Amino acid sequence: MENNIKNDRLNIDLQLFPNVYWFKKAYKYKYAEFNEYEVHAKMSFRNRFWVAGADGRLSLSVPILKARNEKQLYRDVKIAGGTWAMDHFRGLCSCYNRSPWFEHYRDGLADIYKKEYKYLLDLNLECLAWVNSQFGAPLQWSFHSHAENHPSGATRRVAPDGCDYTNFFRPANQEEWIREGGDTIRYAQVFEERTGFIPGLSILDLLFCEGPGALRQW
Repeated sequence: MENNIKNDRLNIDLQLFPNVYWFKKAYKYKYAEFNEYEVHAKMSFRNRFWVAGADGRLSLSVPILKARNEKQLYRDVKIAGGTWAMDHFRGLCSCYNRSPWFEHYRDGLADIYKKEYKYLLDLNLECLAWVNSQFGAPLQWSFHSHAENHPSGATRRVAPDGCDYTNFFRPANQEEWIREGGDTIRYAQVFEERTGFIPGLSILDLLFCEGPGALRQW
């Protein structure tokens, strides 16, 4: 896990339980920097993540208010009501109750889903903080300290110097970010004998299957 020698700060979008390739990229830098002033965009990983189900990849999403409004800032996006938290936790229990490390992480994860969150940003920060607490070498992060512009949440900004990967990790371009990441992250998944290995899943999949050894994947 050596830091990037040329740049120590990576601009990247804050996501909900980001996928393993997001973490692999972020860990190459000393700091990850997020932008809370981005304009909301639909169909991103900010309010959804992928896990492994018995029949293949399963998407768990958080419903948000005014989901079609692409003028609201990320920091202002509110979570809609409903049973999404219960559905998420039950889904994770169903998918991973046979994984080697799920029982180890279950209670801590349950605490997240017992809380009420008004804003999506707060939920995502809570999830990142929880994942960080499970790693012996936690990811360091900060927010942009300015709000001069409000870039679109759909704008991909992969910079030539490699320090900006905002909106690179999106559901629509999975093959690209797996290829860019080297397609080297492999571990034993719960339903692999049935579904084959499913790449690009949430960091939760890696944690439940590998436990403290998760960081060895990069």
